[in-house]
Amino acid sequence: MRDLGVGFGYLLRGQRWVARHGRSYGFGLVPGLITLVLYAAALVALGMYGEGFVTWATPFADGWTSPWAGLFRGFLTAVLFGLALLLAVLTFTAVTLLIGQPFYENLSEKVDRDVSPDGTAPESGLPLWRELWISARDSLRILVRALVWAVLLFALGFVPFIGQTVVPVLGFFVTGFFLTEELVAVALQRRGVDLRARLALLRSRKTLVWGFGTPLGLAFLVPFVAVFLMPGAVAGATLMARDLLGEEIDESGESGEGETDDDSEGASEGQRATS
Repeated sequence: MRDLGVGFGYLLRGQRWVARHGRSYGFGLVPGLITLVLYAAALVALGMYGEGFVTWATPFADGWTSPWAGLFRGFLTAVLFGLALLLAVLTFTAVTLLIGQPFYENLSEKVDRDVSPDGTAPESGLPLWRELWISARDSLRILVRALVWAVLLFALGFVPFIGQTVVPVLGFFVTGFFLTEELVAVALQRRGVDLRARLALLRSRKTLVWGFGTPLGLAFLVPFVAVFLMPGAVAGATLMARDLLGEEIDESGESGEGETDDDSEGASEGQRATS
C-alpha cells in the first residue's frame, strides 16, 4: 500500500516542478487549450443539431401520437449527448497528448535533464512524424481496451448493490490506470519502450499507478481542470517512469535548487556574453 502514497507523491511533485518552471508550464497549456476549444465546438454543434439528427434518424416515429414521439426523440437526444460527453472524457488526454506531442516531449526531456544525475535525457532518435504515428496507434489501442472495460462495467452496473457500490469504484481505478499509461508513454516511448512492455511495467506496480492516476482522473471530472493539470501530470509521469525503470532521481534538481527556465536562459546568455 506504500506505493499508493508514492504514486500520489509523483503527481504532486510534477505539479510543483511546472510551478517552478513557468515557461514550460505556459507552453504545456497550449495543447490542452486547443483540445478544449475543439471539443467545446463539437459539443455546441451537437447541442444545436443533435435533435435534428435524431429526428432524421428516426423517421419511423413520425406517425406516433403526441407526446410519445417527442419523449422518445428527446430521450435519444439526451443519450446521444451523454455518450458524446463520455467519449470526450475518455479521449481528452489521448487527443491532447497527440496534439501536444512536441510540447510534452520537450517538457518531459526538461524534467529528465533536471532530475538526472548527469544532466542528460534519453532521446528516441525518431522523426516527429514517426513519433506521432506511434503515439496515435498506441492511443487507439488503449482506447479500445478502455472501451471494453467501459462496456463490462456498464453491464455490471445493472447488478443490484454491486452496480451502485463496487462498479463506480472499479471504474475510477480503471480510468486511473489507462490515464497513467497515456501519460507515462511520453517518457517511456522516448526510451524505446513499446506498448506491451509499458503495460507490463504498469501492471507490476498497480498500486503506484492507481495512486497517481486515480486522483488525477477524479480531478479531470471537474470542467477545465484537465487543461491546467496536464503539464504537471506529464512532469510527474516522467518522474514515475524513471522510478518504474529503476533510474536514479536527483532530489536536488527536483527540489528547486536547480534553475528555473528563465534563470537558466539568463545564465546561458550571461555565459555567452562573458565568453
